[in-house]
Amino acid sequence: MTTRAGFVALIGEPNAGKSTLLNRMVGAKVSIVTHKVQTTRARIRGVAIEGDAQIVFVDTPGLFRPRRRLDRAMVAAAWGGAADADVVVLMVEAHRGVTEGVESILERLGEIGQGRTVALAINKIDRVQAEVLLALTKDLNDRFAFAQTFMISAEKGYGVDDLRQWLAEQLPEGPWLYPEDQIADLPMRMIAAEMTREKLTLRLHQELPYQLTVETENWEERKDGSARIDQVVYVARDGHKGIVLGHKGETIKAISKAAREELEEFLGRRVHLFVQVKVRENWLDEAARYSEMGLDFNDGS
Repeated sequence: MTTRAGFVALIGEPNAGKSTLLNRMVGAKVSIVTHKVQTTRARIRGVAIEGDAQIVFVDTPGLFRPRRRLDRAMVAAAWGGAADADVVVLMVEAHRGVTEGVESILERLGEIGQGRTVALAINKIDRVQAEVLLALTKDLNDRFAFAQTFMISAEKGYGVDDLRQWLAEQLPEGPWLYPEDQIADLPMRMIAAEMTREKLTLRLHQELPYQLTVETENWEERKDGSARIDQVVYVARDGHKGIVLGHKGETIKAISKAAREELEEFLGRRVHLFVQVKVRENWLDEAARYSEMGLDFNDGS
């Protein structure tokens, strides 16, 4: 039996549905999904098996106009993920069409896409009429020579199997890159931190989540099969600490509970989660914080 293996990069604007598609393809939650933009900071790899092929998905941060060092590092990671991949899938939201952001991605694809397979996935197709979809497909294919176009709903699963089968066929022949039962190459410490950060993002005020980061400081395996996990939420200002803690610590308690429950479901065992909140004014300018997120500090300069 000939096996295939390779990397597929999912690119697109923030909120295009890349994380949802990754989780649907892999069949497990490996990338955090929230309604807020820019939630995927690192290139999270999820591994899917399709027949004799192993597809390693690189879920890149959304491509947008960077303002801060963290933004610039995220955008560099996204384009880096595309440049390293065997196949690139551009995701575009059906109801938003060709936005200014999509136009700038298409321009850059002219360089990155040379010599590699690039597919188009029009997502959220349930939100528009068929004639709108057809016009959008023609418009996008006139702007770039996509190898294939897929109409999908990542959330509902429409068209996802066809896309996965096609991707499997495009990958180079070779041995699998990861053990068969591995679904992500992120360390569990980082996945746990991402889960807590998702809960913070969902719960808190719109601007605050980009001023905070979560790190798993300690992971202790206990004799009874449970795990004790200690995490720190770093915020940039004292005022932010108060918001994260909430009245009498109620907000952080609710966030910790939700993160613990999801971790227990993910790991299939008991988890004792302890979350502290610390002020670290300049964390956005500390190289160590970036490496914890899987980003290159120098890409943000």
